[in-house]
Amino acid sequence: MEKEIGKLIIIRHPESEWNKLGLWTGKTEVHLTEYGFKMAREMGEAIRDLKIDMVFCSTQIRVRETLEEILKILNLAGKIPEEKSSVLNERDYGDYTGKNKWEIEKQVGEKNFQEIRRGWDCAIPNGETLKMVYDRAVPYFLKIILPHLLAGENVLIVAHGNSIRALMKYIEQVSDEKTGDIEMPFNTILIYTLDQNGHSENKEIREIK
Repeated sequence: MEKEIGKLIIIRHPESEWNKLGLWTGKTEVHLTEYGFKMAREMGEAIRDLKIDMVFCSTQIRVRETLEEILKILNLAGKIPEEKSSVLNERDYGDYTGKNKWEIEKQVGEKNFQEIRRGWDCAIPNGETLKMVYDRAVPYFLKIILPHLLAGENVLIVAHGNSIRALMKYIEQVSDEKTGDIEMPFNTILIYTLDQNGHSENKEIREIK
């Protein structure tokens, strides 16, 4: 009898100081806002019914703060294995880092702005495309994370909008052309049941209001 595959739970860090200001953050280390800390605790409450066996997260402080709040709520701090990896870090926004998104939109126009934000292989000066994020995050998912799920463990990933979008593209088998439609909103929890290849068989969405 095949072992049942574990659940994959994915959470994006909530509001950071630069999110609140509308600035592209990327590799910059900024903290959660007071509201962000509150939403992290509420996301912890929202997954109380799920057993978590293993955690993977990025190395950036806003994600670490999110995870710490979640684990405190679940009384799991220091009680389950955690692995940090920079491959789950946010997309490098290069020359756009620290700039106001809405001012850039006025400069480049709505169509180009959406391509910069959501396009699959849209170059940013001295930064990364989503494809580049995919090329670092998905191999790690397949080699390091998926084996835990196949062993029957429930895995929590806490990461960033774009590293999560890259994982969603693989998990949900989204075409390059449709990648711009993938969204990972704040205060949203994804819960996947996967097949042996790490593709989605079922997806549950929990939204924190």
